[in-house]
Amino acid sequence: MTDRITVSAASADDAPAMPSWVGQDSVTYAQAGVDTAEGARAVDAIKQSVQSTRRPEVIGDIGGFGGLFSIAAAKDMDDPILVSGTDGVGTKLQVAKMAGKHDTVGIDLVAMCVNDILATGAEPLFFLDYIAVGKLKSEAVAEIVGGIAEGCRQAGCALIGGEMAEHPGVMDPEEYDLSGFSVGVVDRARMLDPENVTEGDVLLGLASSGLHSNGYSLARKVCLEGRTHYEVRLPQSLLGGESVQDALLEPTRIYVKSVHTALTNHPHAVHALAHITGGGITENLNRALPSHLDAQVDIGSWTMKPIIPFVCRAAKLSESEALKTFNMGLGLVLIVDAAAVDSVEHTLQEAGEEVFRVGHVVAGSGAVRYTNEGALLHDVLVEEEEENQPVTPIEQRTQERDVFYEEEESD
Repeated sequence: MTDRITVSAASADDAPAMPSWVGQDSVTYAQAGVDTAEGARAVDAIKQSVQSTRRPEVIGDIGGFGGLFSIAAAKDMDDPILVSGTDGVGTKLQVAKMAGKHDTVGIDLVAMCVNDILATGAEPLFFLDYIAVGKLKSEAVAEIVGGIAEGCRQAGCALIGGEMAEHPGVMDPEEYDLSGFSVGVVDRARMLDPENVTEGDVLLGLASSGLHSNGYSLARKVCLEGRTHYEVRLPQSLLGGESVQDALLEPTRIYVKSVHTALTNHPHAVHALAHITGGGITENLNRALPSHLDAQVDIGSWTMKPIIPFVCRAAKLSESEALKTFNMGLGLVLIVDAAAVDSVEHTLQEAGEEVFRVGHVVAGSGAVRYTNEGALLHDVLVEEEEENQPVTPIEQRTQERDVFYEEEESD
């Protein structure tokens, strides 16, 4: 027989507290933690930013239940294909929160989406965002959306709507997260496709602006963990005088306009394109290859922003590990017909891109292979004897306003 056990919640140590609303005549949405009036102020605050991204195809304004966009852009295409992409900013947001600087992560959000759909040759048409916050503050949201609008202007797409969601009790008041969604269009006859790639094609790499929005869990761990806010704001010689904080917050480069200029001016010259994101060159360039060809990448044939070797050095990464973690200086890699590579390269340079010839396509099995291995990080990796150097305790560094701990550059 089962014994009956009686528990008195009122006397238990872990008994829940009496609900805060007990004794009140009613409980409003605002008392529950959601301020609809602040939400309305936030919408008003972002209207100018949204309108700055407007394209002729946009119908109406924000505030409706759905964003309206005419498909007139596709009317001259024989077989228009809609291409969509969605992404977020990841833990780079933690750097923005630490810095109290929120006007650039919106650019990252747009970049991660539009650069992805660009890999098909599509033109991004419109963008929508989703902002989840612990406590809605119209000024902070306006700052974030201002960055999203700047990203949309750089990409030439319209910000036609989004959602601001307040999550009291789920997120801390100062916390927020971002996600985005973009739609573009490309004529099927002009689509970039790995099946178009042929042996002998040339790999053109476009310079990244830094880490972009990938690898930040590692970057934060080795560059920010155990550091004071003062330290990460100090200029660093290894970063060309820039601070760690500013270098980590450099927004992702948006390549849409320059690449579309090349695609328009040189039809069918670009066969495929890889957006170098999480997984680095090793695990993204192969996505632009057919199963019977390899990309042979020549290590050392390009340069990179100082923050990239800085993080690799701090993490003591091997070159092979670095190449599958960070973009290592290449935000996009275009696979181009060898006969047209000079013209495509010139057009991209005229459009403002820093372009590198980083290799070519060879027979293989759909993989990325490297030549001149060891040349990418040989002059920045920490030597074995330099490891395990003592670091002054954080309390003492704060008191003495000490500099960010860094090794001297070797001669």
